[in-house]
Amino acid sequence: MTSLRPRPSEEVIPLREATKTWARVALQTFGGPAGQIAVMHTELVDRRRWIGERRFLHALSFCTLLPGPEAQQLAIYLGWLLNGTAGGLIAGVLFVVPGYLTIMALSVAYAGWGESLAIQALFAGIAPAVVAIVAQAVVRVAGRALHNRALVALAVAAFVALSAFAVPFPLVVLAAGVIGATLGRRRPELFTSRAHAASSDDAPPPLISDDALHVETRSRTRTVRILGAGVLLWGVPLVVLGAVLGSGHVFVDEARFFSGTALVTFGGAYAVLSYVAQRAVEVYGWLAPGEMVRGLAMAETTPGPLIQVVQFVGFLGAYRDPGSLNPWVAGVLGATLVTWVTFVPCFLFIFLGAPYVEALRHNQRLSAALAGITAAVVGVIANLGVYFATHTLFSDVESRQWGPIRLDVPVLASVSPRAVIVGLLAAWLLFRWRWSVLRTLGACAVVGGAIHLLAS
Repeated sequence: MTSLRPRPSEEVIPLREATKTWARVALQTFGGPAGQIAVMHTELVDRRRWIGERRFLHALSFCTLLPGPEAQQLAIYLGWLLNGTAGGLIAGVLFVVPGYLTIMALSVAYAGWGESLAIQALFAGIAPAVVAIVAQAVVRVAGRALHNRALVALAVAAFVALSAFAVPFPLVVLAAGVIGATLGRRRPELFTSRAHAASSDDAPPPLISDDALHVETRSRTRTVRILGAGVLLWGVPLVVLGAVLGSGHVFVDEARFFSGTALVTFGGAYAVLSYVAQRAVEVYGWLAPGEMVRGLAMAETTPGPLIQVVQFVGFLGAYRDPGSLNPWVAGVLGATLVTWVTFVPCFLFIFLGAPYVEALRHNQRLSAALAGITAAVVGVIANLGVYFATHTLFSDVESRQWGPIRLDVPVLASVSPRAVIVGLLAAWLLFRWRWSVLRTLGACAVVGGAIHLLAS
């Protein structure tokens, strides 16, 4: 009798078609993790219906537990579900490539020509638009993940804990998971989202069933093979550089420092950037005070993960201390090295963990814990959105403290009319006319850049 089991996803979604889709996603990954996750959701869940809502949120919840950029790890996970290891590699690499190329070009321009008026004009138009993109992403993710008061309360609690009490992100995620698992045993219906119970009322089911998505047999041999390959790809450059160049060379310092940073970037780029800036300026001397902010502006207004700001740090550090190399060659090599040691661990974490997480998809206690984590992630993304809006729309921000509560309060007199106008334009295009992220950014870049040039 012929088996009725669906074919594996490599046959359902041709790798060439998936690659084109991931390239399209990569060109729209502006706006930090919130905007990037929203773009993937729109392309894969809403438009193409390759991934179901439940599978998407399950993967997202796992990625939030890992160090590193959760949006890129989500892309690797979803690419793996659709086309196996090849799909995960393609999705993850394409997610980084546009940002790598654009930040490299901007780093070269910055090193060679300083604060170019044209670059400033470009940033002036794009940065406020990103505020609206993040707001749209928060609305989308919250609308799909928060369907009862318990989940809303978790999201609000996560937001308050991060924004007012500076609770470390890992503790927020851990607490949300424990609450979800504990309450889920008593009231399982509260932690079973609409997506977990027959998708949502207003969303059609995915075209590809869960059984047709990629699966891999868990084994000790597979784990050892992937772990060995990952450690070699990640660790060999550091060992070789140390042996050839010595411990004091800028390449060795950058490789060692950012390899360690890749393991502690819980909570996204903002959670670790203050540490990176302090070490890069005061300990290694790679940057001058204030230059980290310019690098962050590059990362926020170009496609790819925000943590890719470290590429700018790597470029300037090597450019200013090239040794026997040409400064431009040293800068490019330094930026590439930092990018490599920052993102290789993402592939290792996903390829190692995804099969085990997939095997637990139907575990009710784990599902409840992940639902709690997903709700907390909404609060995390909202916190990042508020942080970004505060520092984009206002030039001065004051830190106020009342006992254990600490808030960053904008100085109202420092509001930027240009940023407000461009931000409102972006919100109008996104929410009223439902323009794409890329189209909205293009329009705002033209309008904001023109206003900046006229005012200069």
